[in-house]
Amino acid sequence: MNPNQLLSRNQIFFLFVGFVLVYLVGLFIPLMENDSAQHATMAMRMANSDNFLEIYKGDNPYLDKPHLHFWLAALSMKIFGINHIAYRIPAILCLFLAAFSVKKIADLLYKNENLSYTASLIFLASQTIILSAHDVRTDAVLTGFIALSIWQFLAFIKTQKISNVILAGFFTALAFSSKGLMAIVIIGFSVFSYLLYSREWLRFFNVKIIFAALSFGAGILPILYAYYHQFGNEGVEFILFNQSVNRLQAKGFEQNSPDYSFFFHTLLWAFLPFSIAFYTGVFERTKNLIQKRFKKVEGVEFLTLGGFWLVMLVFSFSKFKLPHYLNGLIPILSVFTASYIFEIFEKNQWKKARVFWVIQLVVISVSLVGVLLLTYYFTGIHEVVLFVVGLFFVGTLLFYIFKKGNMVRRWVLVSLLFTITINIFLNSQFYPVLTQYQGGLKMAQYFEKNQLSTQNLFMPKDYEIWSFDFYTQQNTPRKDVSLLKKGDRVLVYENDLQNVTQPYKILHQETHFKITKLSLKFLNPKTRNEKLKKLYLIEILN
Repeated sequence: MNPNQLLSRNQIFFLFVGFVLVYLVGLFIPLMENDSAQHATMAMRMANSDNFLEIYKGDNPYLDKPHLHFWLAALSMKIFGINHIAYRIPAILCLFLAAFSVKKIADLLYKNENLSYTASLIFLASQTIILSAHDVRTDAVLTGFIALSIWQFLAFIKTQKISNVILAGFFTALAFSSKGLMAIVIIGFSVFSYLLYSREWLRFFNVKIIFAALSFGAGILPILYAYYHQFGNEGVEFILFNQSVNRLQAKGFEQNSPDYSFFFHTLLWAFLPFSIAFYTGVFERTKNLIQKRFKKVEGVEFLTLGGFWLVMLVFSFSKFKLPHYLNGLIPILSVFTASYIFEIFEKNQWKKARVFWVIQLVVISVSLVGVLLLTYYFTGIHEVVLFVVGLFFVGTLLFYIFKKGNMVRRWVLVSLLFTITINIFLNSQFYPVLTQYQGGLKMAQYFEKNQLSTQNLFMPKDYEIWSFDFYTQQNTPRKDVSLLKKGDRVLVYENDLQNVTQPYKILHQETHFKITKLSLKFLNPKTRNEKLKKLYLIEILN
């Protein structure tokens, strides 16, 4: 191996193949309640009705997230059919585009191909990104277009090519069309941070930047027209000004986290397996910048570090916080982390590397014990072939753990192999079993198996059993239970049966668990029944 390379070409190729396998296996996991199944049902409605200008959540107009994610998912369903694989295809393609863009951003900032490939691998290894590829919401599409936009803006600053600035504006428009102003905040702060340190203001603010404004304006026209068509001027005002501001102020949302450190500690798991290294690098480089009084140093960039600090400070003052809001930041965090790891590698900082190595070994040991316990007590061997593939990666992981060599190389390679190993297990064994505890999914499978009609079938008002709607490929009408008539069938949870005053009979029942609220009692087979509730299919008798 070239002594200047952190990872060899064969290792890079092997790791990319491993991550592609992880993401492809994730395509086959049944959809999870609530958001992923809800968004899939909304896209399904578009595909079935051929109405792409109006967006509904159940029977209600949906004035919240922009249309692009739903358009892409609906188009995929038109091509590949109504199924969870089709729903996820656009998200995975956008994440792969993001991984490619991360490499290109690193190329422009550091001009080191090995570092760039490492940055791309770190992005694909981030736990929140892997999760977003199968628990698909708007964030995968958003992340892809944010990364593409930052790459093109950086390329424009470096080359002054009009094609780059046009694409930068257009990709920013697509990012905006995925989640509103949040996208512009991340892109804008990242580019601003680069300019603030490099002092290349005139290479950005010149007459050519008008092309970015024009392509951005043209790119958001479809979204603006869709909002105007369904909601009038209120819809246009909402997406241009109110959507992201409402989330920052928790206006229309329940304030869910007054904790200003929420995103900082969330990143500890979201950016596994490199979160500790990332925070160490942030501390060291921030301290170094302060000591140098922000004086420009050749070979140093501020896009990644400055983008991180500015975005995190703004997000932290939001009164409505969710972990996946961080996903759009992961591309620049991956570049930052790769550059920091290469700094350790090139400066032979073995003591520091040894600390990271020991921490990672502890995490790996605990995780592998956890996998064994989950396999024994919860999943069993769900997919034999993929279980054997997982064992192969376990063997490869153990081989490199005990193989002697450069400490930094071992740490990085083992960390990436560990992520592949764990997520092959999660995507092929754990999540497929876990999703079978969703009552809506099981009830839909019961309907399909017995070829039952969905006519005269209802859910009570405010029920959101989206997995049932998606897997029966229809939007089940919601109805006040007091208005149910003879012959009507209704899905109802056991704790709501008391609200049904008419005589009824139970046709079928399924167990249900809110799988996003995992607990040890649920995972333990001896206490699992305490956490389960029933979902009933009943028929009104008179």
